[in-house]
Amino acid sequence: LRILRDRQSGRWVHPPERVAPDADVVAEPVSGTGSVFTFTVNHHPYHPQVPVPYVIALIELNEQAGLRLPANIVNCPVEDVHIGMRVRVAFEDHGEVFVPVFEPDA
Repeated sequence: LRILRDRQSGRWVHPPERVAPDADVVAEPVSGTGSVFTFTVNHHPYHPQVPVPYVIALIELNEQAGLRLPANIVNCPVEDVHIGMRVRVAFEDHGEVFVPVFEPDA
C-alpha cells in the first residue's frame, strides 16, 4: 500500500490534496496496519456480485494521526467489527487493479 508523502515535511497526504508547486510529494509504502476509526454495515444489494451485508470502514493508518483511508473490512463477521479494531491491509485482485481492503490483525 502506497500513500503520498511530502518528503520535506514527512507528512502523509491522503486523500490527495493541493500542495505547494515546489513540494516534493511521492508515493511511499506504509505499514498497512491501523485501526477502524468508524464504520457502517451495508444491507442494501447495490450490485448483484457483492453479497450483503458488508462493512465499509474508515481506517486510520498507524503512520500518522488523521491519516484515514475508506475501505471494506473482509474475513470477519460483520457483528465482530468495532471501532478501535486493529486491522491490516489485504488486496482484492480485480484484473487490472488491486483494491485495498482490510482484515483483522491477529
